[in-house]
Amino acid sequence: MTKPDQLPLSELTKADSAVLAQVRERQDAMLQRTLDWARINTGSWNADGLGRFAPLLGEAMRDMGMEVELAGTPPIKTVGDDGGKSEFQTGPVVLGVMRPEAPVQVVLTGHYDTVFPDGTFTEIRELDDNRINGPGTADMKGGIVVMLEALRAFDAGPDRDRLGYRIVLSPDEETGNFASADFITKAATGAHVGMTYEPAMETGQLAGARKGSAVIDIVLRGKASHAGRAYFEGRSAIYAAADLASRIEKLNENERGVTFNVGTIDGGNAVNIVPEIAVVRLGARAPDGASADWAMKALDAELKSVLKRDGISGEVHGGFYRPPKPRNAAQADLFDAVTATGQALNLEIEFVDTGGVCEGNNVFAAGVPNIDTLGVRGGLIHSHEEFFCVDSLSERAGLSALILNRLADGRIDAAAIQAKMRG
Repeated sequence: MTKPDQLPLSELTKADSAVLAQVRERQDAMLQRTLDWARINTGSWNADGLGRFAPLLGEAMRDMGMEVELAGTPPIKTVGDDGGKSEFQTGPVVLGVMRPEAPVQVVLTGHYDTVFPDGTFTEIRELDDNRINGPGTADMKGGIVVMLEALRAFDAGPDRDRLGYRIVLSPDEETGNFASADFITKAATGAHVGMTYEPAMETGQLAGARKGSAVIDIVLRGKASHAGRAYFEGRSAIYAAADLASRIEKLNENERGVTFNVGTIDGGNAVNIVPEIAVVRLGARAPDGASADWAMKALDAELKSVLKRDGISGEVHGGFYRPPKPRNAAQADLFDAVTATGQALNLEIEFVDTGGVCEGNNVFAAGVPNIDTLGVRGGLIHSHEEFFCVDSLSERAGLSALILNRLADGRIDAAAIQAKMRG
């Protein structure tokens, strides 16, 4: 008799068929939970909504037998339009643990915040027989549902004692994981493989390599004066900011794969006052560590040039909060294994490199190879047109459950993949 670990990844074992049957039976429950959760606003800056929703996640995880903690987070520091600093207290990080002593360990991550402020996007509507439009349905409450149902199905199988997992659900992914990053790193440390539940593309494509991402606020200070009586006694911070913005945009021509984008310039007051404060807010993306270092050095050089202006001073807040996630040998092996597993479901899986970032970047930086778009198929995320494909709930839960089965029975060699990650 052929042992499970000797079967091709594209073939189904008895345990595989059982988990697929279970997730199919749970399709309607998965859909209802996704829609119920999407009706609760959890915009990144809606502390009340985040605080009300987190216990629902904790309850769902406890019902599955996990050890659960709702962990308080440090405040998120922000820079106001006046250059002053303030703090925002986000919701808790929801942590779940199951079988921490099992020989194979997986870290699963996701976020329960959305980009939509309270009251701005509330309607849920059917677009057609298989697509539903609603806030956070794809990004990523549907993904959290997929994660939990895949684990539920796996835990009912015969190999559960061979695989343990740690879950981190964060309240601040859309704003950078500044409060939850340490929780992700701690949970990922020592894991063999990571699984993150950002949405797949509508076509079913998954993310391959990801660039690193920076969020930077540069506060420039000049000197206020009356624009009519004493213009030349003032020093315009906005004029300096405009010069800096122009210099930053020109950096896009210099290093392949590195991009800068000045999103806003905040500051100023009445037109008869020379503005003494301006805040340049920008983002940057870089494909690897060396190019990220170059980006910060180039930005620093341009800022120093601007600060040579008489009466202008400045300070930088922020930097590369998500390291790049390039392809490497460990990622290649994991991608191949997931592609072959998809064939058992007649899914043609393709990995496409992207400039977008997610918690998979953080997991990779902690030394863990990972797949980071295992959630529902969907599209138009971060807009009021966001939608998800209904049939992808059981489809993607089935894919994750099969991956877990293969990690547990040895068909996907988690230790060998992790060894390649360590080099």
